[in-house]
This record gives sequence, C-alpha cells and structure tokens, in this order.
Amino acid sequence: MVKNRSFYKVFFTLMFSIALQNLLTYSINMADNVMLGRYSEVAMSAASLCNQIQFLLQMLVEGVGVGVVVLGSQYWGKKNLEPIPHIIGAALKFGVGISSILFLFVFFYPIHILQLLTNNQAVLQEAVSYIKIICFSYVIFALTNMLVASLRSIAIVKIGYIISASTLCINIILNSVLIYGRFGFPQLGIRGAAIASLISRIVELFIVILYLKYKENLLNLSFKKLFWSDTSFISDYIKVSLPILVTQGLWGISQMVQTSILGHMGSTAIAANSVAITVVQIVTVIIYGAAGAAGIITGKTVGEGNFSEIKDNTKTFQLIFVILGIITSIIIYLIRIPILQIYSITENAKELAVQFMLILSITTLGTSYQMCCDVGIIRGGGDTKFPLYNNNFFMWIIVIPSAIISAFVFDLSPTIVFFCLKVDQILKCPIIAWRVNRYRWIHKVTRI
Repeated sequence: MVKNRSFYKVFFTLMFSIALQNLLTYSINMADNVMLGRYSEVAMSAASLCNQIQFLLQMLVEGVGVGVVVLGSQYWGKKNLEPIPHIIGAALKFGVGISSILFLFVFFYPIHILQLLTNNQAVLQEAVSYIKIICFSYVIFALTNMLVASLRSIAIVKIGYIISASTLCINIILNSVLIYGRFGFPQLGIRGAAIASLISRIVELFIVILYLKYKENLLNLSFKKLFWSDTSFISDYIKVSLPILVTQGLWGISQMVQTSILGHMGSTAIAANSVAITVVQIVTVIIYGAAGAAGIITGKTVGEGNFSEIKDNTKTFQLIFVILGIITSIIIYLIRIPILQIYSITENAKELAVQFMLILSITTLGTSYQMCCDVGIIRGGGDTKFPLYNNNFFMWIIVIPSAIISAFVFDLSPTIVFFCLKVDQILKCPIIAWRVNRYRWIHKVTRI
C-alpha cells in the first residue's frame, strides 16, 4: 500500500473534482427527467430514448478524449508538454467529424433511427420533436468535452465542474420556463426541454473558450495551434485512440440495443429504466471519478518510468475501488424506494424501477472494481486493446444474446431481462483482476 500522503491528496482531489463534474452532468439529466415526468410520462420516455443517441455521442467523444488523456498524461509525466497541443488538434479533427456525421443522420432520418428503439407511436412522436432540436448541440457538445478532457490530461479538472454547474442552473431555469410556459412564454413541453439543453450547451462552449483564452497558461492553446497542428502526431494518436474509440462506439451502440430491448417491452419498462439508470448514475459518480483519477495518475507514473511505484499504486487503487463499490451499493439499496417520490410516474413504473435499482445495487460492486481497473489502470497505463476485446466479448456474446432470448423467446419479465443486461458487471471481475495484477498493461506510448 502507498504510504505517501501526497499520492492520496492528488488522487482524492482529482477523484472528487471529476465526480463533482459527473454529478452536475447527471443532475442535468435527472432535472430533465423529473420536470418532463411531471409534464408527461410519455414526454419523459421520449427524451430518455433520444438520450440514448446522446449517450452514443458521449461515448464516442469520450473515446476521442481518453486518447488525449492517455498520451497527454504520459508526456506530462516526462515533463514534456510541447506535443500535447498537437495531440489535442488531432483529437478535435476526429471528434468534430464524428459528431457532424451523427448530426446529419439524426437530422435527416430521425424517425428511422428512433423506430429502432421503440414501436410506441405516442413516444415516437414526442421523441422526433425533441431530437430535431437537440441534434444541433452535438458538435458543440463534442468540442466542449474534448477540450475539457484535454485539460484533464495535465490534471486541470476544475473547469469541468464550473461548466457543468452553470449548465445545471441554466437548464433548470429554462426548463421551468419553456416546458410549462411560465412568465409569458408558450408551453412547449418536450420541445422546451430540447431548447433549454441546446442553449446550455452553447453556454458551456463559450465558458471553456474564455477559460482557454484568459486562464490556462500551461498549454497556451490557440486556434492556430489546434487546427494547424503537426500531422505527424496523428498516427500516434490513432494508434492509441482507435481501440478506445471502437470500444466506446460499440459500448454506446450496445446501450441503444439494450434500450431497444426494454423499449419493445412497453412504455412502463422505458420509464422505469430511465429513472433507475439516472438515479444510479448520480450515486456512482464517485466511482467514475476514481477511475478518471487513477487513469491520470497511472499515465503520469508510466511516463516517469517508475515501475515499483506503479505496482504500489495499483494495489492501493484496487482496495479503494472495492471500498467505493461497497459504499455505493449500500446507498443504492437504501434510497431505491424513497427517491422515487420525486417522480410523477405510474405505480407500475415505480415498482419496476425499484426492482431495477435492487439489481443495480448488486452489480454496482462489480462495476466499481472492474470498470475502474479497466478504464483507470489498464487503459491509463497505455493498454487500449485489452478493454476492446474484453468488454465487447461480454457485451455481444453474453449480455445482448441472453437479454434478447429472455425477452422475445421465453417472454420473461422486464426484471429478468434487466438482470441479463447488467450481469456482465460481475462476470468481468475475475478476468480484470487477473489482467491488472500481471502488469502487462504497462505500455509507453510516447515517442519524444
């Protein structure tokens, strides 16, 4: 175990900062769910479906950003910051391209895409109204999150939660005004929620641009540096990021498939899934914060070339991940009933959401260990291929087939199907433990 106090100070500072950003981000989703749920359960279900496409974008953008963190943190460990702006420039080209393609598909073929997620016509009609507006935020969202991820590679994390806090406040105010038609504004329902989210995304990008221009002084990023970067770093970036991007993309698609499976089991299952997942995302922000902090520290330590320190850090990280998993699992179990009082959904949906959260209170322990080791230690150490093989094997060979068979062959309950969709969080743990403790994930990805 690590005995150096500065290690814990750096780790917990990073962990809580990233967790706070995630908490504020997921609180935005919860605010949308609660406020739309009070307006109409159909509207809430429709927004939940559209958010699956947003989640796919988020996974792709995160994949682009993680590549910067892996490379950038190792250069930071070597005390060489000069290549980082060139790496960020390469990432921005990929991110903008991906988000632009998704925007075009969603804008021109919204009904075709949404029909893959549900066959409920009332939900579909509301979802089309929402997504035709929110898709204009895709490129803006990509730019903001890639720039924030880039700063995270050198442990600048405060800007992330400053942005998310401003977005939360703006989103709640605009939701209240535009969804319900207050202060003389028309009652726009789900379209009002989409407009509120779009405005919030624009403000986010504006804040990060101001921060880069007037506050950030390590990388000294500028438009010229980012868009006229050294193209020789593109090959380095692709080598590290492509496996991450494929992993994140397939993971995002798998979440859409999971939503589609539940979506074809009725609007009650959609609403229950939306509520349960949003609540659990908020409770588990500390786990994702721990994974992000471990990734930054591991990348920096690999860049420094200190192998004995890497081993000590890895053992300490694993204990922390297990403790966090136990705590968050207990919290989810205790709040699973009281938290539903803030939602205006049917009793059937509430009962199903309680069952979903009971399952998640069990699987979250596995999530905390295997995901943090996978994303934080293994990927942060430069091994981006193992997560690709491991995650997609479980998702596409075990999870998706078992859920489809349970739902549409044996006609089992949504609760059993939901369990099939989440059981991989436990099944991955032995393989991850074997991999992380062999230390073959240590890969130096820098060349200068």
